[in-house]
Amino acid sequence: MKKALPWIVVLGVLAIIALWVANVYNSFVTLEEEVDSAWAQVENQYQRRADLVPNLVATVKGYAAHEQETLEGVVEARAKATQITIDPANATAEQLAAFQAAQGELSQALGRLLAVAENYPDLKANENFLDLQKQLEGTENRITVARQLFNEAARNFNTTIRRFPKNIVASICGFEKKPYFEAEDGAKQAPKVEF
Repeated sequence: MKKALPWIVVLGVLAIIALWVANVYNSFVTLEEEVDSAWAQVENQYQRRADLVPNLVATVKGYAAHEQETLEGVVEARAKATQITIDPANATAEQLAAFQAAQGELSQALGRLLAVAENYPDLKANENFLDLQKQLEGTENRITVARQLFNEAARNFNTTIRRFPKNIVASICGFEKKPYFEAEDGAKQAPKVEF
């Protein structure tokens, strides 16, 4: 019995370590799934915006047919934005930056389209246009919230995999840091307001 006691202790310690590693691994998987879920919500909101664009363009086209360049710009930006897809499990900061840039181009194109609409009083009074404009505004707010939730999920994951001693398990199991959404170019400068 005395000879077996050290082996029992060693096996007990190994079992405790194995259970701890399994628990840590499972917590990483849970956090990674939260990041994936948050990313899916980001994509859902961007898709919602992309789905509104054809109706908005069609409505504006009926009133502002000679604004063809602006309308084509929106359609092209939408096409570019919907072509970029990211797998959140393997996302890199560069991929996220490219995705964000394409979405930013669509935002700018939509901004130009809405500015053009200001020149057409009949369009601004059109119920369909007003409804689409409200939906677009609500979607932009949802995008902001979804991006914030994604960044929070990524931060929780990144913090967990970098803390000692969990970082050892993360390194062995191949868990890597998730990228964040960054502020748009020019967001650090306050806009100039002139009266």
